[in-house]
Amino acid sequence: MLVRGLVRLLPIVGTLCIVAFVALGFYDERLASLPIHPSRWTKNSFSGGKTTKSWQDAFSISPSKGDSDTIEKELAGEHRIIYSVSTADKKYFSIQFGDEDAINPNIIPHPILDDTWIIVAQLQRSDVKNTIWFAELVCDAVFKNDKLVCVKSPMILPIASTWGENCAGDLDFFKHNIGPHDARVFYGPGTPYTIYGSQSDFTCFGQWIQDFRMLVDWGYEGYSGLDYRQPTELQRPLPWSQVEKNWFVFWDKKGQVFAHFDVAPKRVYAKLDYDGSIGPDLGPSASINDEACMRRYMPKVAEKLESVHQATNSLSITLCNRADSSCRPNDSNTFIFTIFQHKSYYNYHSVYEPYIMLFKQTEPFELYAISTKPMWIHGRDKFKGRPRPGSVVVTELDVEKEQRSQTEMFYVTSMSWKRHGQKYHGYRDDVLFIAFGIEDSRTAGIDVVVGDLLLDIGLCSA
Repeated sequence: MLVRGLVRLLPIVGTLCIVAFVALGFYDERLASLPIHPSRWTKNSFSGGKTTKSWQDAFSISPSKGDSDTIEKELAGEHRIIYSVSTADKKYFSIQFGDEDAINPNIIPHPILDDTWIIVAQLQRSDVKNTIWFAELVCDAVFKNDKLVCVKSPMILPIASTWGENCAGDLDFFKHNIGPHDARVFYGPGTPYTIYGSQSDFTCFGQWIQDFRMLVDWGYEGYSGLDYRQPTELQRPLPWSQVEKNWFVFWDKKGQVFAHFDVAPKRVYAKLDYDGSIGPDLGPSASINDEACMRRYMPKVAEKLESVHQATNSLSITLCNRADSSCRPNDSNTFIFTIFQHKSYYNYHSVYEPYIMLFKQTEPFELYAISTKPMWIHGRDKFKGRPRPGSVVVTELDVEKEQRSQTEMFYVTSMSWKRHGQKYHGYRDDVLFIAFGIEDSRTAGIDVVVGDLLLDIGLCSA
């Protein structure tokens, strides 16, 4: 029906739909050409730390190298290699949605079924030419042969489409989009939520939140009436980007909810109300501490083709072991944490390096620590794809050299505690799921002891 409707449009709209197919196909965290905040795509204000290599050099591999074990030996000094606690080879596991291809995965424990998790990811491909329709896949999943697979065929997560009139100029094609983009699914202290991108009332493309229980067969639970049962658009402090993405929410010690919009070049976050409205930006209240910490530990970016941005949802962690009977959560040992990423985009191929950030659970939520090394997920390999159109390659020998000079694109999207019944808060010895996409073609995850992610942490107070 949608295709027949499009055929009846004027020829110029047909042209726009072709543009939409191409552009929306690349819309997600990896889209470099959108006019978002300029500071996210230029050299930021971080300075003072020592850098001996460019990011292009630091995260490239020798053309003579190949397998993942060799790569890890070469990069071990500059990364923290993390290993699975459950797979036979300690490498990451594949996430499979039956016969469907997907990107940007999420994993949360099933609320009722033991040894079962709910997985969600964006449907990757359509058989419809010039499609403008997008959807999220969802299913209950179990581990089989070190793979997390759907028990039954995945279903479409029933997120409603939105409509807006704020996409103009180069982004006019976004007006034709149908369906959500790049959903994050995660637990708060008591309730699961999803945040996703769709047309906005305030800008071209915004961020929306909804109680995840409204979208799946969750079983009966009581509702407070304030838990975003209806899709709710989130607002942010000015200025808006034309396309907003990667926002996350977090909860303070009292259980109040806040939204975090930017991590670089400065943090922007505010108290969130249940209608999507916000209070004032709280970032300036923590800026003296945060700016000093960021100058020390934040990854540096080049003038062009590099950026730092938010990636995952948030969780809360107490920095002692659950197994330790003397471990008691308090303001001095319990913090909010999230994963952010450094992106490079050389030769039309994206490479992402994930870092951990911790901040206090009380206002004004100053930074507590930033990891000094990015994580390297065990099993990540060299880049095996072909360079995208526009790369400086001439012969098959150039293609081979290009493949061997870069590593795979692992894009971290979400995290959750692995243990059933565990929602927002955890301890240093708990096991964490990290979900990620590989080269916009595969979904995967790794289960790690969260303390392993904190071995190279740099304290802001040090």
